[in-house]
Amino acid sequence: MLSSIPSLSLSLSHRLCGLMWRSQKHEFFFYYGKNAKKMTFFPSSPAVSFRMSGEKAGIIDIESSTGILYINGSLDWETKQVHKLQVESLDGNGSVVKGPFPVTIYVEDINDNPPEFDQKKYFGVVRQNSRPGKPFMYVHATDHDDPTTPHAQLSYSILHHFPNPYEEMLFQIDNVTGAISPSRTGSYYLDPQKQDTFTLVVSVRDMAGKTINAFTSSVDVIITVMESLWKAPPTIYIKENSTQVHPVNISKVQSNEPGVIYELFEKEKLPRLPFSVSKNGDIYVTEPLDREEKETYTFFVVTKDSKGELVDKPLQIHIIVEDINDNPPVCQQNPTIIEVQENEIGGSNIGTVLATDMDQKDTLNSRLQFQIQSQEPGFPTKNLFYIQQDTGDLQLSGRSLSKRDSAKYFLKVLVTDTKFQTVCDVEVHVIDINDQIPIFEKSDYANVTVAENIPIGTVLLEIQATDGDEPGTGSSLIIYQVKEGDPNNTLIIETDSETNRGFLKVNKALDFETMPVYNLVINATNREPLVPNVQYNSSSLTTFKIFVTNVDEPPVFLNPVYKTEVSEDIPVNTLVMTVEAYDPEGDSVRYSLEGDVRQWLRIDSATGKVYTAARLDREKQEIYSVDVVVSEQTFLVLHLHDVNDNPPQIATDYPTFFCYPVSGGERTLIQAIDADEQFFYSKFTFTLANEMNARNNWEISKFNATHAYLSPKHANFEEKTYEVPIILNDNGNPSLENKVNLKVSICKCSSENSCFIEIDREHYLPTAGQAIGILLAVLIVIGTILGVVFWRMKQKEKKEKSQPKDAKDNAELDRLA
Repeated sequence: MLSSIPSLSLSLSHRLCGLMWRSQKHEFFFYYGKNAKKMTFFPSSPAVSFRMSGEKAGIIDIESSTGILYINGSLDWETKQVHKLQVESLDGNGSVVKGPFPVTIYVEDINDNPPEFDQKKYFGVVRQNSRPGKPFMYVHATDHDDPTTPHAQLSYSILHHFPNPYEEMLFQIDNVTGAISPSRTGSYYLDPQKQDTFTLVVSVRDMAGKTINAFTSSVDVIITVMESLWKAPPTIYIKENSTQVHPVNISKVQSNEPGVIYELFEKEKLPRLPFSVSKNGDIYVTEPLDREEKETYTFFVVTKDSKGELVDKPLQIHIIVEDINDNPPVCQQNPTIIEVQENEIGGSNIGTVLATDMDQKDTLNSRLQFQIQSQEPGFPTKNLFYIQQDTGDLQLSGRSLSKRDSAKYFLKVLVTDTKFQTVCDVEVHVIDINDQIPIFEKSDYANVTVAENIPIGTVLLEIQATDGDEPGTGSSLIIYQVKEGDPNNTLIIETDSETNRGFLKVNKALDFETMPVYNLVINATNREPLVPNVQYNSSSLTTFKIFVTNVDEPPVFLNPVYKTEVSEDIPVNTLVMTVEAYDPEGDSVRYSLEGDVRQWLRIDSATGKVYTAARLDREKQEIYSVDVVVSEQTFLVLHLHDVNDNPPQIATDYPTFFCYPVSGGERTLIQAIDADEQFFYSKFTFTLANEMNARNNWEISKFNATHAYLSPKHANFEEKTYEVPIILNDNGNPSLENKVNLKVSICKCSSENSCFIEIDREHYLPTAGQAIGILLAVLIVIGTILGVVFWRMKQKEKKEKSQPKDAKDNAELDRLA
C-alpha cells in the first residue's frame, strides 16, 4: 500500500491526532480519539518492515515491523509547527523496496499561552483639554500562540481607574490597538490643578475577549496630566503706522497635538484681515495698522487635522492698535460764527472755537491748545477778544462791542497739538440789543368749536406778532407759549422762524368729559432777554377760546389683558377672575364672552365675574384665551397648573434589541416620558418587576434622570422576542407608578448592528412559470441523487463478494482514516 502513496501529510495537536493522506487519485482521512498518538502503515510485498528519517524531534517514531507511526512525547506548536519526515519500506535484507516518501506533520496550536505586555509598567502624558478619542499613548501585548487563530487575538480594556471622581471614566482604550485617549468627560474635566496623576489598570485577554476561558493579563498605566499648551495669549498691543519690514511676528500659539494645521477665523467680516498664522502657530501682522481706521481687532485661531476637522477649541486673539500723533487738528466749523449783543459786558463768554483731533482721545496726542493770531479790524483796539488756551472759549477782553464801530470782526485762531498746527477762522457778528417787545396783531382771536376726536396735529389757529428789533436775530425771533388755560399741555404752538407766524396745534387727544372749554391766554417773547428797563406788557398777550363738543365713546377696560393661573382640577363654578370696564359717558356696561370654544367659562354680564363652566384639562390646552366683549374686546388668559395625573411611559421611538448570540456586556438605553409638566416627571425611577425570570435574565442601571440601561445578565438567550416587565415611577407627590412590558428582540444582526428583516414569504410567491421551473429542477436533483446511491450499492456488493474478510477490514480502516 505504501507504494501507491506519493506523499503523506499529518496534522497533530495535543488533543487530537489526525492523518491526512493524499495521492493523485485518492484522499484519505484518519481520525483518532483524544488520547490516540499513533498511526499504522501497511506494507506491500516484498516489503516486511519500515524505516523513518527526517525531523523527528526525538518524539516521533515508527515501529519498523508493524508500520505504526507514533508520538512518544508532546508536540509544541510554539517550538516547531511542521515536522517533515520520510518513510521507506524494506525487504527482509533491509533493502529499500519503495520510498522514501515524504510525510508532513502539521502541529495544530491550542490556547496554552497567556498574553504578555511588553512593559511591566507604562507611563504616559496627556494635556488638559486634549481632543476626546485622540490617542496619547499605547500599550502592547503579545501572545505566543498561533497568530492566525483566535488564540492570539487580543482585546484590551480598562479594569480600574484610580481615582475616578466622576460617574464616567476620564480615559478610554481601543480594544484592538491598545490606544489610550481621553473620553469626552476626560477632555472636559481633566485639570492638573485638581488631579495631576491617574493610575489605570489595563487588562488584555486572548480569544478576542469573547470567552470566559480566555487568558488574561493586566498592567498598571501611570498617566500624568499636564497643563494645556493651547492658550490664548494676553492682549497684544501694536503701534500704528509701524515702519518695520512686514510681516512682523507678534505672538505664538501651540496646540496640544502635533502636526495640526493652524488657521485664522474672523469674528468681524472685514475687507481684509491684516494678520496671518504660520504652520508652526506664529501669528504675524502683515502690514502697518492705522488706529484711526480701526483701533481694535478680534479674531480666532483654529486648529484642524488633515481631514479638515477641528482639533482644539478656537482661541480668541485680541489686538489693540496703539496711537501715535499722526493727525493735525481740524476746525469743526470754518468759519466759526459767533453773535454778540452790543450790551454784552467785558469778560463775558461769547462762544467757543471747536476743533478736533483724530488721535486717541484723552492722550497728549489729541490735546489741543488755542491762541488768537490776529484780529481784523483792529478798531477801536487790537485786543478786543481773549481765548482760553485749553478750552477754546472766546471772551470779551475788557469792554462791550458797538455795532457803530464795526458790525463784524474776523479772527485767526491758531490750534496746535504737540506736533501739528491749524488755523481756524472766526467771525464775530455784533447784533442789535433786544429793546423791542413782540406785539400781537390781535388782542383776541375769538373762538373755535371742535369735536373731541379731532386728530392730533390739527392746526386750530394761526397767530402773528411783530418785533422791531433787527430781523433774523435772537432779539427779533418770537417764541409763542400758552400762558394760561391749558393745564395738561394738550396744545402746542410752533413758530415759523422766517415770518414769526405761530401755529396752534392739538398736541394730545381732546376729551369733552375732562375739559369741554379752553380759555387760552397766549404770550409772545424773544429768545434773547430784554435789556434792562424794558418789560413785556399786554401788547405781547392775546386770548383765544376753544369749545370741545362731545363724541359718543365706547367703554374702556381697566386692563388690556387679564391673566390668572389656576389648577386644572378646580371645581365647576369656581370664580377665576373679575374683569372691569367703564363707559366714559357714565353709562352702565354689560359683559359677554366670545371664543370660548371649549365652553369652559361663563361670565356674569353685570359684574364681569368669570367662573368655570366645565372641568378644565391642561393636557387638552395649557393656555386658554377668550375674548371679553363690552362694546370693545380684551383678552382673558387662563393658565392651568398641572397636577400629576399621567403615569410615566416607555418611549417607543426606536426598537429594543440585542444581537444574537448574546456575548455578554451589551446594554441598550431606554427612555421614560410623561405628559405632565417637568416638575412631576423630571426624574424617573426604573426597576424590574419582582418576577423570577425578569430578575434572573435582566438588570437595569441608572443613566440619568430620564434614561436607564437595560442589560442581559447572561448569554443563554434564544433567538426570539422577550417581554421585560419594568416598573416606572415619577417624582410627583404622590408618585404615579406604571408597569410596562418592554418588548426586547434577540435577533441576528447585519454588519450595521441592526436586526435582519425576514421577508414575508406570502408577498413573494413565484409565478406559474417560475413554479414549473423550480419543480423540474427539484426532480432532476432527486433523480441524480437516487442514481448515485443505486450505483454505489452495486459497487459495494461486487467488492464484498470478491474480497476476503481481511481485505474488507483493511478497506474499512482506509475509509475511516
